[in-house]
Amino acid sequence: MEQNQRGHQSCRKVMLRVLLGFLLVLLSGRVYAVPAVVDYVIDGDTFAAHVDVADDANVAVRVRLINVDTPELSGECVSEIKAARVARGRLQKLLPRGSRVELENIKDDKYLGRIDANVVLSDGRDVGNVLVRENLARRYRGGRRQSWCKK
Repeated sequence: MEQNQRGHQSCRKVMLRVLLGFLLVLLSGRVYAVPAVVDYVIDGDTFAAHVDVADDANVAVRVRLINVDTPELSGECVSEIKAARVARGRLQKLLPRGSRVELENIKDDKYLGRIDANVVLSDGRDVGNVLVRENLARRYRGGRRQSWCKK
């Protein structure tokens, strides 16, 4: 029974990855900016949203801000955890529940059910750039993350 459940979970993960891949192809060819509605903020650089894929359909997805890194809530030191809470709070103010944003430059993410994207507010500001300017995030191009802990 347990093995059968694992098989179903594995199958669901594969189907979700296929659906997400299809969604990315569909969205990237459809328009330059894809509209989304914010559901909730997870941490300083990730939030959940409903992405419009057709006039009468949307998909729930997690969105990570592309090319930025914020401190982790489960950080390595007290100062990182405090900074992570501040970054999450700022993202919650920038992206209140129900707000509409545009997703640009959408990429698949290493985690199932998550995409990477530039997120643009209704006033044209890029959310990642706002966080970097306010010293709540730093530029990130992949690879090993720099520590947020003061030495």
